[in-house]
Amino acid sequence: MTKLYRKTYAEIDLNNLKYNVNYLVNKLNNYQHHIAVVKADCYSHYDIKTINAIISGGINFLAVATIEEAINIRKYNKKIPILCLGYVYSEDIKFCAKNNISVTINSLETALSIKNYKNLKVHIKLNTNMNRLGINNTKDFDETIKILNTKNIFIEGIYTHVYNDKSKKDTLNQVDLFKKITQNYDLTKVPFVHMGASNFCLNYDKPEFVNTARFGIAMYGLENKDLKSTFSLYSHIIQINEVDGTVGYGARYKTNGKELIAVVPIGYADGIIRANTGRYVYINNKKYPIVGNICMDMLFVKVDKSVKLNDQVVLIKDNNHINYIAKYLNTISYEVICSVGKRIPRIYK
Repeated sequence: MTKLYRKTYAEIDLNNLKYNVNYLVNKLNNYQHHIAVVKADCYSHYDIKTINAIISGGINFLAVATIEEAINIRKYNKKIPILCLGYVYSEDIKFCAKNNISVTINSLETALSIKNYKNLKVHIKLNTNMNRLGINNTKDFDETIKILNTKNIFIEGIYTHVYNDKSKKDTLNQVDLFKKITQNYDLTKVPFVHMGASNFCLNYDKPEFVNTARFGIAMYGLENKDLKSTFSLYSHIIQINEVDGTVGYGARYKTNGKELIAVVPIGYADGIIRANTGRYVYINNKKYPIVGNICMDMLFVKVDKSVKLNDQVVLIKDNNHINYIAKYLNTISYEVICSVGKRIPRIYK
């Protein structure tokens, strides 16, 4: 049992996580394979317990952003396939081959840099107008295939990334561009052809050439009303001051006469950035606003007489609350949970 020295922690609901993954796998059963994106420490859920719950839900392939993330999983699971979606330097290719980590080929130059390696699994990334990583024309793709086929390198997958699933036009253009880039290659030869991400797989018909669903944020129940919440964040009240004046750094908040101001031991170093000032938290199932400048390790909440010392403060209650916070911060739900830092213990239930 983790010792909670600050009585501040994130609670991860593994049963809900497993439910969500199983729901997605079953709903997307027209896809032959399902890849779970577990980068950023499983979107800030952390721990091998989260990975195991995802696998138990029906996943048999993982994807990460960095080699470091893959290494951490390999400490606990030696066999499950892992794809690194991010850039891999040529000097790290041998390590990936040895540890069964599939690497992304994002350009013709990358293909040329690894041509002398053997026993390596690769996924070729296509740039279909996101304009981040990937091969963006037929000529370079055909040359990449030629280079890889002359060596003992296994083309395990070909993929791209949907960048604007809210636009049907943009998304279908990506599907067409995928087909155009690969027009000279028989995609049925490739075990894993994937476009992702969660909302694409759930909201669009499966393209005939795609056989693999790739999802991330949906596993944690976000952005889908049919799925369950998996992430909550708690702290407690360590002091209550009756204030007639200013509160915190910069005197940003001034009371309207006497007000009760609670102090909570969590701050921007934990991921509750200063822009959270003004949004509400829950205490005893009632909403209260954060006031004043959020400190590195503490923040202030305007409360009433019903609130007592040591009462629990719910900074993130559920997915509805996360969506509210994201809207308040003018960001996305991903950033809200990924911002919660490593010094916050995770408690699993």
